[in-house]
Amino acid sequence: MQRTARVRQQESALRGFRGRVTAVTIKEVLSILHDRASLMLMLLVPVIQLLLFGYAIDTDPRHLPTAVVAADQSTISRTVLSALANTGYMEFTHRPQTEAEANALLQRGEVQFVVKVPSDFTRRLVRGERTQVLIDADATDPMTVTNPLAAAGPAIEQALRRDLIGPLKALGGHSDAVELVIHRRYNPEGKARFDTVPGLLAVILSVSMVLMTALAVTREYELGTMENLLATPARPLEVMIGKICPYFFVGSIQTMVILLLSWLLFGIGIRGSAALFALAAVLFILVNLAIGFMISTVSKTQLQAMHSAVVVLLPVTLLTGFMFPFRGMPSWAQAVGEMLPATHFIRITRGLMLKGASFDDIARELAALAVMLIVVSALTLSRYRQTLDTGAKPAA
Repeated sequence: MQRTARVRQQESALRGFRGRVTAVTIKEVLSILHDRASLMLMLLVPVIQLLLFGYAIDTDPRHLPTAVVAADQSTISRTVLSALANTGYMEFTHRPQTEAEANALLQRGEVQFVVKVPSDFTRRLVRGERTQVLIDADATDPMTVTNPLAAAGPAIEQALRRDLIGPLKALGGHSDAVELVIHRRYNPEGKARFDTVPGLLAVILSVSMVLMTALAVTREYELGTMENLLATPARPLEVMIGKICPYFFVGSIQTMVILLLSWLLFGIGIRGSAALFALAAVLFILVNLAIGFMISTVSKTQLQAMHSAVVVLLPVTLLTGFMFPFRGMPSWAQAVGEMLPATHFIRITRGLMLKGASFDDIARELAALAVMLIVVSALTLSRYRQTLDTGAKPAA
């Protein structure tokens, strides 16, 4: 009898446990369904990840822009150039007249390779002497240049063996008839950290600046202090500046800390102008703060703001050239990447920290950041004025 009572008590406790858990679960499900904006964002993130990794990411980029400086215009030299083009990795997009022009293209990042055929190429080959083909590669991203450089030598050898006929047939059979001289510019040892560390600065600033400011206005609403802010005579621009000023100083400190550590730990410093770097960093920090502030004006809760920030920041790690070669992406992904501030700042940091770039080399990227700052700030102010006019939180 006593055992039966104990069993009934345990069953009753178990039913109570299941009932309470079920009630809490239903309540939580209803809360999630009620917050449709957050639910859509949570479902959207994995879809974006799948599309980006499935269609946009390619670790073996092809048709890379290449400049050719051919002082020898013989049939044999054209055979060598055709062999390089047939690998599918190099696409001859520029024909500079001098090596100085070619080097400038490489410095600005307009081409990935410069192929140089010396004037005595054919003459030395016909004489049975060892001749050379020189390839200068922008090796700031080692992943981009590894496969093309590995394919160049065998392609040239195979083309000479096929096309050198008659009296020259014997020349094509020598694997050392043509010496391929490769210069990995800006990163001779092909170290990944030379590519990663400058890009990491852009990613860290993007994540921290956008996330911190994305919570700035939504925090006011959740804490119930937004009404007091709306009652002040502060104008939208003044509120925006006041909100982002503290985070601007945080971003500046982060930049200095990262630069100091990259120099002390990895030996990667600023080879170009420190003033240019400071200007670029200021523009980049401000545009990310403006993006975060804009997200905060269209989010109902801090949770929505965080989810929105994640959706914005996901392309920063995938479509900017930080993790994967930018030129390996399809045209639509490159177009999206060009609209991201981090893409241009990564080019600037790599240019100033690895190449010693000048103002002319990064002027286009600086202009892009300036335009983005103006556009995003204007949109943010417009949205924030709507918030002040209605006195209520805009719909997400």
